[in-house]
Amino acid sequence: MKAVFRLSALSAAFMLSACQPQQDPAAATAPGAPGQPSTWSYAGKTGIGTSYEQYQDGRYADSASTGVVSKVWFSLAQGILTETMAGLIHEAQLRELQLVVQGQGFVDEEKTATNSQTDYLHKDAAGRPLALSYRVTNTAKNGQYEIEKQYFTDPTAQTMVVRTKFKALADGLTVYSYIDPALANTGSNDSATIKDGMLQAQDGNSSLTLLTAPAPVQATVGFVGVSDGLTELKTSGKVPTYHSTGEATGNVAALLTHATLKKGETASWDQVIGFGSDAAQSQAQAQQTLQRGLDTVLTHYQGDGDAIGWQDYLAQLPALAKLTDQSTDQGKLLYASALVLKAQEDKTHAGAFIASLSNPWGEAKSAEQTQTGYKAVWPRDFYQVAMALLALGDKESPKVAFQYLQKVQVTDKTPGYSGTPGWFLQKTHVDGTLEWVGIQMDQTAMPVMLGWRLWQDGVLSDAEITSWYHSMLKPAADFLAHGGKVKLDWNDIDLKSPATQQERWEEQYGYSPSTMAAIISGLVSAADIAAKAGDSANATLYQQKADEFAGKLEALTYTEQGQLKTANSDGKYYLRINSNEDPNDNSVLELRNGQADTREGHVVDGGFLELVRYGVRKADHPAVLATLGEMDDLTLPDLTRVRYEFKTTSGQTVSGWRRYGIDGYGEDIVSGEAYANGPGQTNTAGQRGRVWPFFSGERGHYELARALLQKTQLGEAELAPLRTQYVGAMEHFANAGLMLPEQVFDGVGNNSHYQYQPGEGTNGATPLAWTHAEYIKLLRSLQDQKVWDRYPLVEQRYAK
Repeated sequence: MKAVFRLSALSAAFMLSACQPQQDPAAATAPGAPGQPSTWSYAGKTGIGTSYEQYQDGRYADSASTGVVSKVWFSLAQGILTETMAGLIHEAQLRELQLVVQGQGFVDEEKTATNSQTDYLHKDAAGRPLALSYRVTNTAKNGQYEIEKQYFTDPTAQTMVVRTKFKALADGLTVYSYIDPALANTGSNDSATIKDGMLQAQDGNSSLTLLTAPAPVQATVGFVGVSDGLTELKTSGKVPTYHSTGEATGNVAALLTHATLKKGETASWDQVIGFGSDAAQSQAQAQQTLQRGLDTVLTHYQGDGDAIGWQDYLAQLPALAKLTDQSTDQGKLLYASALVLKAQEDKTHAGAFIASLSNPWGEAKSAEQTQTGYKAVWPRDFYQVAMALLALGDKESPKVAFQYLQKVQVTDKTPGYSGTPGWFLQKTHVDGTLEWVGIQMDQTAMPVMLGWRLWQDGVLSDAEITSWYHSMLKPAADFLAHGGKVKLDWNDIDLKSPATQQERWEEQYGYSPSTMAAIISGLVSAADIAAKAGDSANATLYQQKADEFAGKLEALTYTEQGQLKTANSDGKYYLRINSNEDPNDNSVLELRNGQADTREGHVVDGGFLELVRYGVRKADHPAVLATLGEMDDLTLPDLTRVRYEFKTTSGQTVSGWRRYGIDGYGEDIVSGEAYANGPGQTNTAGQRGRVWPFFSGERGHYELARALLQKTQLGEAELAPLRTQYVGAMEHFANAGLMLPEQVFDGVGNNSHYQYQPGEGTNGATPLAWTHAEYIKLLRSLQDQKVWDRYPLVEQRYAK
């Protein structure tokens, strides 16, 4: 057992106050409250991080072997530190920390004025990351300076660490730090003070302290866009000396002056951001980290030597070595994916895995009110993560995750609810607080499927699965079998299964191939669990319902009169969604994301591939084969087209797919601006969803299943093309920090605002946990020569 580093007696060796300049206590108060409205930051993260903590009896506790639980998460984008959370995983406390450089005739912001490279501080000989610690190198576009930064957290404190080295390549450059707090998960309502070179900011019970060593030469605080140092530096070329924002609150920021340098000179400094409920607590956290020594903190974070850190988590994953052989990048993205998935778990509510540590299109989204963005629990994304962790050989995290699910299941104790229990909430905070309350039947099926799989893999014993059947899985299975009446917040519906109020894209009512695949698989799984639990009557019922729904599948979801009639289409294909029981009537779908008058016969998506993945239909089922033509048709107009091709750096052509035709969840292709859906924003007809990288993984799983129909054991000749086309595609879509995005640019429309390269991640959610999970599962499926998410009982009944 490794020992954990404890705080040593270094306090006498570092006297912070001795290196701080003394300032006038009667300093000026910044004017201009509340400042300009606040927003979040760029969502295309190139890195995320937090400390690794071990469970104790299925929860996180300071008494565990890793010691004090650090509840700090950070993200990197555009070469700088962006949204940094403390407390719960969605509770942002900081919007950004970046450098500002003033030279002859210019004032640069680091995030826009530099070219950035993100790398990992700790890698093995093959370049695989071993910890979520980063080195970011930023080079000025004007050629006048270079910046190198290191980012990590303190595993035994509530702190964020940034170490900076600045090199002047021209004379007369002054370098500053600009910090924009966003305490209590909002960008406004903050106040700030500077005392002895130390920044402190507060919003209610949330506090932030920034300590810098060596201390800044000068520091100022103010209201963003009015009196903050950056605004005044840009307008007047001078830095004000406001040391408080006073009694007023608002959107505050600080500017710290570090040095003025000649050509060839360098300056280095360390910054620690402490978080707490008040100023004394956040300051104590930051001082503790500085006193401990940042080299020691980094060693612990990474798990070097006797310290327990990220390397120790990777060492617990027995499948890593074999899965590396299925990659085309020597396992770099695999190792990063394992770290990223585990990092996106809350540490107050163990097992609460979120969708992404980001707010999509954040810089265009208001931060005036608290919001989670993608830092929340969706049982669908959650299922993908748990199954991927299981594929890595991590059996503890998926079990803890499964146990967590009871927190987000609808019962008679759900606040404000009346109706049939058993379904799982659409989207919640990690503490179970309701956020979105639509019924998505796949999100009710997947917890049942996960429970069955954990039972089959020996993670849950017979006694445990029986207990979970009675407490959680039976109510879910009953809802899958029948549906029910629901009244919660805006939601007032009598839902009849296998219809779903919303399919996996959370937008439409009706009959969905992907949702029905999950319902059928969930019911078959529930029947097997019910039999083990001694509930033979319901075991029979669930199986009968699964048979009924499987028998109706094509009648409800497969059109023979589709409107995508091109050279590659005969008008026969699975619909994305059918809003009634007639798949041939071309009925109008509900208005979503600005896309009006959308008819179901014009829209195809990859959801039907889930039928093959779970075992509901064979890979060569006629309806499946018929739909591939429309999915892959490159001649369709961009509005309805789904497949796009990309060139990799090695010259290979790989494919990617959009969610579905006529998808409006993305940037506006007319203006090039961000997706609009926030307060005061209106969806536009020009909004267009892009290619989602995890569809390359879904297609890879399908193609593996199709190949296995021909040969039960594939040789290298059959496996190599699958790796090149599908594994290679996903690796191509990863960014420099090995983060996999929600969407990548496919070359369509106005690109003047973001100036993406083809295949580059957009400003949607990055990293998307679902995408990283799909990548891991694809590697495992290739390694096993068996689809990882296949349910044998389903396959034996319907796909043989």
